[in-house]
Parts: sequence; C-alpha cells; structure tokens
Amino acid sequence: MTSTTRLTVAQALVRFLSVQYTERDGIRHRLIDATWGIFGHGNVAGLGQALLEYADDMPYHQGRNEQSMVHAAIGYARQSNRLSTHAVTTSIGPGATNLVTGAALATINHLPVLLLPGDIFATRPADPVLQQLEVPYAGDISVNDSLRPVSRYFDRIHRPEALIPAALQAMRVLTDPVETGAVTLAMPQDVQAEAYDWPDEFFAKRTWVVRRPGADPTELAEAVNAIRAARRPLVVAGGGVHHSRAEEALEEFARTTGIPVASTQAGKGSLRFDHPQDVGAVGHTGTATADELARTADLVIGVGTRYTDFTTASGTLFTGENVRFLNLNIAPYDGHKLSGLPLIADARSGLQELTQSLGMHGHRVPDAYVTEYSEDKERWEQRVDACFEAEEPDVRPTQPQVIGALDAIVDESDIIINAAGSLPGDLHKLWRARSADQYHLEYGYSCMGYEIPAAIGVKLAAPDRPVWALVGDGTYLMMPTEIVTAVQEGVAIKMLLVQNHGYASIGGLSEETGAERFGTAYRFRSGDGTFTGAPLPVDLAANAASLGMRVLRAKTVADLREALAEARAADTPTCVYVETETAYTVSGPPPAQAWWDVPVAETATRSSAVKAREEYDRHVTARRRPL
Repeated sequence: MTSTTRLTVAQALVRFLSVQYTERDGIRHRLIDATWGIFGHGNVAGLGQALLEYADDMPYHQGRNEQSMVHAAIGYARQSNRLSTHAVTTSIGPGATNLVTGAALATINHLPVLLLPGDIFATRPADPVLQQLEVPYAGDISVNDSLRPVSRYFDRIHRPEALIPAALQAMRVLTDPVETGAVTLAMPQDVQAEAYDWPDEFFAKRTWVVRRPGADPTELAEAVNAIRAARRPLVVAGGGVHHSRAEEALEEFARTTGIPVASTQAGKGSLRFDHPQDVGAVGHTGTATADELARTADLVIGVGTRYTDFTTASGTLFTGENVRFLNLNIAPYDGHKLSGLPLIADARSGLQELTQSLGMHGHRVPDAYVTEYSEDKERWEQRVDACFEAEEPDVRPTQPQVIGALDAIVDESDIIINAAGSLPGDLHKLWRARSADQYHLEYGYSCMGYEIPAAIGVKLAAPDRPVWALVGDGTYLMMPTEIVTAVQEGVAIKMLLVQNHGYASIGGLSEETGAERFGTAYRFRSGDGTFTGAPLPVDLAANAASLGMRVLRAKTVADLREALAEARAADTPTCVYVETETAYTVSGPPPAQAWWDVPVAETATRSSAVKAREEYDRHVTARRRPL
C-alpha cells in the first residue's frame, strides 16, 4: 500500500519544489532556490500559509511589484546559467496580469521562471468574486489566460490530484534547454487550501538532467565542408554560447581556425574584448569592424543566435555575394533560419566537434584575412578610447564618458545590467567585456524597468561580486520600487542612474524617421503646446534616497570617477546619480554602423518626414530575402 501525507495543495507544491534539482556536467543544483511573493486574497491563505509552513525549506523574498519579481527571478536564472531559478506567486486580478510582461521577457530570452498566480474559485461558491473578469461566452476563463501566449507551459490546477502531472510537466519544461521560458501554474484560491492525501513518492528528490546533445554526423560533415570552403567566414555568437557555457569551446575554435567572432547583445562577452579573434558587436548597434566583415562574409556561422532584426540590420547586413549561413543551435527552429545549413546541437558540444574535425584537416583562414580584421579592430579600439576620453574633467560628462568612467574602474568580477533606452546601443559598441558573464544586457524584450530588480536577482546568485544596474531616467520612472527590497534584504547592488531628461534613444529614432522627437522629452509644454520647454524639476536622486538607498551625486567627470569608486567599495545599496551632456560637440558615440527597419510615413506634408521616407526607401532596396 502506498504511503501518503495529507497536505493542502499549496503545501504539497512548496514541498515538491524544494526537492527538485538540475544536473549538468555532473554538477547538481537546486532548481527552485526561492520564491518571491506579494500576497492578496487569492494566495495569502494558500501559498502564503504554505511558504510560512515550510520556511526552512523554501526561502521567501518580499517584492513590491509583480513584474519586478519576475525580473528578479530571471536575473537569478541567467546568472545561474539557467540551472536554478525562482518561483513567483501573486494574488488574482492585477497581481496576476502584472506578470505578463515579465513572462514574455523570460520566454523570449529562453530563461526559466515559475509563475504561480492565484486564480478564481474552481468550485464557484460565489460568482463573480472580487477581481474576477466575467466572460459571457466562457465560464472557465480568467485573467490568467492572458499568460498562455507568453508561457512555454500553462496549466490550471482545478483539482488537487491534477497538481502531480502538472508539476512534473512544469519541471520538464523549465529544465529543457530548447523549451525553457516562463511556466505558469494557475492556482485557484480554493484549491490551494484544499487538503489531499499525497503519495510520498511525489516528495522524493528528483534530478532533471540538462542535456548536451551532440551533432548529427551528416550535418557535422556538411558544416565542416562549408567552413573549409569559405574564405571570409564570420562567427556570430549569440546568447546560446553563454547558456551552454561554451565560451572556452568558442575560444578554442576561434584560436584554432582564426575565424573572427562578432557578438549579439546576448552573446557579448563570449570572447574577452582583447581576444585576437573578437571583433566586437554586430548589427545595428555593432562596431564598424564586425559590420564590415558581415557585409563581405561568404559564410556566417551563427552559434546560439535567433538572428533578430538588430543582428541582421533588418536583413541588410549579410549581403555578400553567394553568402551562406551555418547555424549551430540546440533549437531546430532557430537552426533552420535564413535558409542556413542546420547543425542542431548543444553549443559547446557542437563547437568541440567542429574544432576537432577542422583540426584534423589543419584548417585555418588566410593570413591576409586575419591581418585585415586585426588592423580594423585596432582602429575601432582607438575610436572607443576617443569616446571615453574627457580632456576637461570639470565638465558634465557625455554618456560615452560615463561608460568610460565605469569601464576604467571595473575588473572581471563586476557585472553590469541594462535593458532599454540609449544605453544598450552605446554599451554594445563600446563596452569592453572582461568575463563571460560581465555583460548582462536584456535585449530580447528590451524591457524598461528590468535593470533594478534583475540586479537584485543577479546579486542573490553572485553575492560576492559587484553588480551594477545601469538605469536611465525613463527606465527609473517606470519601476524604481525594488530599491526598497534591496534595502530591506541588504542586497548591495550599485545603481548608476543617468539623467538625460527623456527617452533619448526613441528621441533620436524619432528625429531620424521624421517625427521630430515628438513626445520623447521630459520637459514642460511650450506656448505652442509641444514639450520643448525647460526640463522638469524632477530630482531622481532624492527619490532614490527616499526609498532608502545611499546616493552619491556627480556633476562632473572628476566627480563621477570618485563616486563610482566609492560605490564599488560600498557594502550597502548605493546609487551614483549623474546628469549627462546631451549636446555632443566632442566624444559623441559612433553612429549606427548598420540600418534598422522602422517604417516611415509614406505620405506627409512635413519636410522632415518626406526626407526620412526617401532615406528609408534607399535602405529597403538593400534587404536580402533568403529563400
């Protein structure tokens, strides 16, 4: 007879989660390391009580915003190489719908997070209940159904016994390197508190092996032949290199073959910035070196990349005559993109197999090609130095000089986090990544508000390392609330808060597309009704201080250098606040080295839009459409 234990559904779930593990390369990790939660009537008596009941088994973190809690969990998962993550529980109603943005971010970036929103009564003793969305044509729909399209797995636990198969499926998806993303188990509030006799086997420790599949021999042979036939091959390293921890395998491949390596936002840091084969960022926010190599490449070797429009410059970058694509990817969906030769395998396994096979033939690219990209790389580094340099230390810094000041004080232990605004473009082009996980840029969803909570998650995963959240004023105003969480839990994140009085990146894009920066500045209205008056008298530094953070104000380049050094040494949450010079006369960032498709008005009366459309039509003609 099977032995059982009588627990509520919520208690059973917490106990189950506390004994789930992952294993890769013979090393075991706890899968769900902690749970974030904001409690309301939809989860306080169920999951809230269960987390209290099993506080010794499941650590709990108190959040201030449901979306932020997901971002923190995602930051933890990425820093943990997707082998560990956090769960997030909310009440029903707005608490649940606030999860949607974070879920989309997790799924787009292939990062595991477990979402446990409360749900309306399964037994419907009263209908409707507080915060219930009534749908006249379907009685089984709740607001949690909005999480379906942004989840890799979704289930609603209508009965206690349904938890067992649903929980096992949830773990399967969280640990699958192809399928992973947001997983949602919607938890009706009455079912959470319902008792059931659970088989004790449900609470046995389980280890989920994270696979490293090798390449198919036929695909591998075709890949080797394609590389050997190429004269100007280029690797595009994506986030899959980091997810697989394939950096050493990529380094060996590049060193052995001499093939240059460019990187996407997610793949930056796959090689150190000073590695001979690293040619920097690729795409719309890429370096001149990498983008010119991309235009003339005859073979593009994508490793763990999705080939987004920023990477391909909306299909206008990889335009060499007879260019081919070879896609090493663990996901067949991505491996077949751009009519490429697929090499479906784990990034590390695939690179090791390629290196071994090519090494048997003594294959290496021509010396003239190595000389060409090496000299171009040196010229680009000189441009970066010029952007970072501040001849007058007593003036307000430009944004590149802010980046340069931070670049000057960090070492390979520091981690920088960013997601949206004008900083991602400058960082992608200019930042000198010193370690595989130093550059933490969320650009799959480019979600404003990600940086501060993600920094908390990263710091929880890497408590002995300096963790920086690089935040613009637009992002800060979206979601500063988790500063309170960092202060409450003593998570010593460092925040570099850059004030440029508006949406700088969209302002520039608006100007380029004929919209004349409309609605992008944080300024008072002028007499003509536009937002072109004086800057708003908003003191974001005072706001951060009011939330409990230590704040260091920097007015000049010299101030900034001193404040950054002080913040780096701090053992409490610390903010460096700086207002940047936006009217570039010197030391501006290099312009975009490749195009990005943002459609421009086809008809307009304003001359700015007419000119922008002419430029747009010129770029569109260069688009490459693979079969």
